[in-house]
Amino acid sequence: MEYHLLTLVCHCLILSLAILFLWSNASTFINKSPPNIPEVKIPEDVAVNVALSLRYEINRGFATLREIGHGRDLKKFLIVIAGLWLLSVLGSCCNFLTLFYIVFVALYTVPVLYEKYEDKVDAFGEKAMTELKKYYAIFDEKCLSKIPKGPLKDKKH
Repeated sequence: MEYHLLTLVCHCLILSLAILFLWSNASTFINKSPPNIPEVKIPEDVAVNVALSLRYEINRGFATLREIGHGRDLKKFLIVIAGLWLLSVLGSCCNFLTLFYIVFVALYTVPVLYEKYEDKVDAFGEKAMTELKKYYAIFDEKCLSKIPKGPLKDKKH
């Protein structure tokens, strides 16, 4: 049986609310004070700042996707397509919260590991870039260079 995070959170909240409800009602019978439940509020300025930051990042992402969609940079287009395909494969293997957790852990551990093994990682990165450039040159020679390119027309404004 699979147990999802949302189900766990709901069950914990049900249990907590039931305990608080019973404690509040039973406190009159056992001459104890009812539980002190503090009022929790999110300040408006914090919520607005988070929303504005999120809006800015989403707009920046849309602008990047629009730029890629214009077709000016084939390399960037292929990288984004490969990344989205990889993300879709990962998404089919696990649910969103698992993927979110993996990304969160990776974002906090990868920089530490990079600092610890910086020399080895840089050497490996240079080798990988050399290999990628070699394969891209072969791909360019066999495929991209054979695509006919017509004359560019001047745009009328």
